[in-house]
Amino acid sequence: MQTVKMYTTAVCPFCIRAKRILHARGVDSIEEIRVDLQPEERISMMERTGRRTVPQIFIGTTHVGGCDDLMALDARGELLPLLSAT
Repeated sequence: MQTVKMYTTAVCPFCIRAKRILHARGVDSIEEIRVDLQPEERISMMERTGRRTVPQIFIGTTHVGGCDDLMALDARGELLPLLSAT
């Protein structure tokens, strides 16, 4: 299974929803980068993604985007293959 990294904050409902979707698809561990606790990480996130909002989700080296992007990926049947890619 690919490594999942997610830029998050503590109270973001979209972050919580994204984590639930990933866990439902078999992801045991998500590396969370809390931009509310480490403001410099938000700058890093913006440089990597061009986006300001959380969550920003990476599966392996692929930037998936936010929660809506993750849900669309799942609806197209492309999330599980991406998670299981080697």
